[in-house]
Amino acid sequence: MTERSVASSPVVMALYPLLRPLVFRLDAERAHGLSIAALERLPVRKAPGFDPRLAMRVAGLDFPSPVGLAAGYDKDARVPDAMLGLGFGSVEVGTLTPLAQAGNPRPRLFRLAEDGAVINRLGFNNGGQSAAFSRLAARARRGIVGVNVGANKESADRVADYAQGVAMMAPVADYLAINISSPNTPGLRALQEAAALDELLAAVIEARGAGGPPVFLKVAPDLDAKDIDALARVVVDRRLDALIVANTTVSRPPLSSVHAAEQGGLSGEPLRPLALQRLRDFRLATGGAIPLIAAGGIASAADAYARIRAGASLIQLYSALVYEGPGLARRIARGLLPLLDRDGFATIADAIGD
Repeated sequence: MTERSVASSPVVMALYPLLRPLVFRLDAERAHGLSIAALERLPVRKAPGFDPRLAMRVAGLDFPSPVGLAAGYDKDARVPDAMLGLGFGSVEVGTLTPLAQAGNPRPRLFRLAEDGAVINRLGFNNGGQSAAFSRLAARARRGIVGVNVGANKESADRVADYAQGVAMMAPVADYLAINISSPNTPGLRALQEAAALDELLAAVIEARGAGGPPVFLKVAPDLDAKDIDALARVVVDRRLDALIVANTTVSRPPLSSVHAAEQGGLSGEPLRPLALQRLRDFRLATGGAIPLIAAGGIASAADAYARIRAGASLIQLYSALVYEGPGLARRIARGLLPLLDRDGFATIADAIGD
């Protein structure tokens, strides 16, 4: 097969619904690992062209499509170019911690097929920043690849971990995402409190240095109104480049799967209404002073467009790939165009809501 046919054939994309029952017979984490291994072995296709109406400029970066891959899929920066070749307008690798760590005990990743959801309690399992840095430094710099950084579970100084990660990964990152919102590292979400967050961002911005890549912050959907307002004041005062809204939730809406009671962060369809509401909340709290990137429960062009109309400049997805397959990013990007036409918007930038 040619490079083009292996990486992007519509036939391959169309086969996923037939292959999914076989994939779902495997443990979820094993299936994920096999997908990464397969992508590492396939020829990488050049990223596809996108309709210019989908182009978006955020934090000084030109995104060819607003549809990005969220952190969590490519934890160790093994296949960013393969994912760009599948039709993502950007790819966020990680979460990467200063030292390699195994994460939480298995099993720790669960499909909730009846709910279109995933629960994970992975715990920042990754091979460490040094190994990922080498891979990213060796690739040709093309497409937008962000690096999501976190703190080691046993770290005595998590602020120092984030500063170290920013300094380490800045030379190979188009942007840096600060992940303080995972529910699977005990105490991590306490860094979202205003005083702790201000200290963290001061250290991160200093470590990034002058002329470094933009810094984004990934927040949890489980914040209350008071916390949202306080967090918003800090990020606006610190002139952060963007907010990613939101990570997985520890809340549990009604679920049908036998895995519903598993501990960890819930993502996918059940997160959709909460993530959308939090996006609206942060749009209001920041007064539009900072770009917002929407994540959580996005599985279609309609979902993506609803986030854009609610104030998002970009969207990210991951869990929906489990159910919809590798062609999802392209389908969403194509599906946005008739929605723009329907509502009389010339570009996706024009559709960003107030």
